[in-house]
Amino acid sequence: MNEILLGIDPREQSIPALVWAADEAVRRGLALRLVVAVPPAHDGLRYDAFAHQSALLLRAESAIANAEDLVRELHGGLRIATERVNGVPATVLRDMAEHAALVVVGSRRLGRAAEMFSESSVVVPLTARADCPVVVVRAPEHSAVHPPTLVVGVDGSESSRAAVAFAVEEASVREARLRVVWVWPRSFLAHDDEEKGLVERRRLLTESVAGWAERYPDVAISEEVLRGHPVEQLALASQESLALIVGRRGRGGYSGMRLGSTVHGLLHRAMCPVITVPLPQREGRVGDPAWADRSRSRPTDRPRPADPLGTGERRPPRGTVRREDESGPSAGFTER
Repeated sequence: MNEILLGIDPREQSIPALVWAADEAVRRGLALRLVVAVPPAHDGLRYDAFAHQSALLLRAESAIANAEDLVRELHGGLRIATERVNGVPATVLRDMAEHAALVVVGSRRLGRAAEMFSESSVVVPLTARADCPVVVVRAPEHSAVHPPTLVVGVDGSESSRAAVAFAVEEASVREARLRVVWVWPRSFLAHDDEEKGLVERRRLLTESVAGWAERYPDVAISEEVLRGHPVEQLALASQESLALIVGRRGRGGYSGMRLGSTVHGLLHRAMCPVITVPLPQREGRVGDPAWADRSRSRPTDRPRPADPLGTGERRPPRGTVRREDESGPSAGFTER
């Protein structure tokens, strides 16, 4: 868990995503791995398919080299590794996420149909299935707003408690305040007891953040209950935020449905980076402050492969992914 993974899109590299990932690696004292995935050719016997694949490989090499040069200009002392992998991009990044602290990707703002069914879609399938938090940088963070603020959406669920655990640590790392928001949808029922419902949700909101102020006394935590549609209210809150953090439901089912309508809507409408936090894999750690230490650069009690920066073997990704055996600046696990 000692690296941040950045997915490089050879067709349209997201500079905000690259900058976000590099800055976060420096803040957390982690290495940064730049990964570009080249989708397989559908018909390897046709000349045009071969030419198309060759062009993709050249574009991938150029994209990852340019990304590395930019990162080195931003942070000369940052540990960087580069890797080119053959496979469907979402599958490659999902498999590599098992051993990463964070995965960062940009957004090409595909339509909903393309996000669901296109082979080039990365955001939805990766966010729905990755084992670590996924950062989607669709818009830059609002760093000029003072005081710097992170927003986390909660609803009392197990997944939102995991999001709070991550959000508090992130706020501490950034020296930012944390705004914890519970959005209460308006009821169409005439007999809805507004005051009673508000008191109950404030109580549940307080329970969601209980214990974190004591563990992170440097973080100013505010609690708010807002009325309205969750996507609309959280998107408004994102307009002056460094990032918007939300929890992800459990695994199972179709990837687009697994995200839930709120997370899926925020990936389209939030005006800052969106960080989606999955449930911890180990039982009994949701809401446990120790879970927030997952992304810190120190040993953990979880088994992991040898050094992912190239000094040892690492379990290869599953499915269609395979490593490039050729030599070169972007092949294998070469550290620059």
